[in-house]
Amino acid sequence: MLRNLRPITSLLAGTALLLLGVGLLTTLIPLRGRALGYSAILLGALTSAYYAGYFVGTLALPLLVQRIGHIRAFAFCTACVACVVLLHALSTNPWLWLLLRLLAGVVLVGLYAIIESWLNAQTESARRGTVFAIYMMVNLGALALAQQLLWIPGAPFVLYVVVALFVCAATLPVVTTRQAQPVPQSAPRLELRRLFALAPTAGAGALLSGLTMGAFWGLLPVYAREVGFELTQVGTYMSVAILGGAALQWPIGRWSDRQDRRIALAVVCTLAAVLALLQLQLAPWRGAMLVLIFLYGGLAFAVYPIVVAHLVDHLPPDALLSASSSVLLIYGVGSAVGPTAAGALMSVLGPDSLFGWFAATQLGLAAYAAYRHWHFHREQSADANFRVMVRTTQTAFKMLPKAGSDT
Repeated sequence: MLRNLRPITSLLAGTALLLLGVGLLTTLIPLRGRALGYSAILLGALTSAYYAGYFVGTLALPLLVQRIGHIRAFAFCTACVACVVLLHALSTNPWLWLLLRLLAGVVLVGLYAIIESWLNAQTESARRGTVFAIYMMVNLGALALAQQLLWIPGAPFVLYVVVALFVCAATLPVVTTRQAQPVPQSAPRLELRRLFALAPTAGAGALLSGLTMGAFWGLLPVYAREVGFELTQVGTYMSVAILGGAALQWPIGRWSDRQDRRIALAVVCTLAAVLALLQLQLAPWRGAMLVLIFLYGGLAFAVYPIVVAHLVDHLPPDALLSASSSVLLIYGVGSAVGPTAAGALMSVLGPDSLFGWFAATQLGLAAYAAYRHWHFHREQSADANFRVMVRTTQTAFKMLPKAGSDT
């Protein structure tokens, strides 16, 4: 097994190092912004700017890869990320930070696309499912471990340096690989109208999941600090949430394979909303908060993969890649809007309103999924198969066996 994975070990190593840095930066930015006195609206806008950069990067970075190749494009993007990270330490101007978060989104989506297209090119069809699962394990594991790097002592500048070091180190295994670079491919065409005609629950699920998870990544560390967590405890709180997503996605997903995905979405989102509201009631008890955020993370992280599984269930293989690109676009819109909207609520109603936002968006999706199930009967695919995943580029979607098939 390990011998079969040898061609992609350098890419996986680079991915782990990159996500150790990015995962730390994702939590560090809102925490540092809060310490500088930024409002909750501004903190949310920083995350919104990051996801807005995803849109720009999705359009612009493939042109760079086609021009200079995967290895040099990877080195270029990591150098850009390192510079962007260090610039945060040189200025506290909020307008500059918004620009830097936008640029970070542009280059990071390019890095993810490079890694995922390379993994896809190096993977035989029969091993796509295995490679995809390993990639998700590396992804979630590195993000969870990165939160513990908040324990590193020193001035805030030290943590920015640590992030930049990990990002630069990610280049080393990639630029020294002997594996052939994949041939750049054009991006699938977006077909939003067709997506909503064939799988409307997938479109709604992507939007509402984005509204939730964008706010999760951008504002949950701020919430933890506001309710009294120390800096290192915030890292533990975030790690527990991510580990919940890693641990519970699989059993929840396998359960969703055995019934209509819309019922699965309705149940998962309702339970997540209940846990979000319970979190508000048990905020004084730290142990209870950790248990609840573990369970909440497991449910919240499972929503987007169930949406994708619903998409795979009901679309023909030749339409999956264009549909997945549309789902990612819709998720990105939600991720860009969610942090700013939730930040505005936190500014007016206080930090607890973040979990009110989570509950509202998830109950909205639960209600819509239940409505679609009750009024529009659909047959479940005979070969339904859930895959653990996080929001990523459409290139990773090609690693799903059905999506990557030629039939």
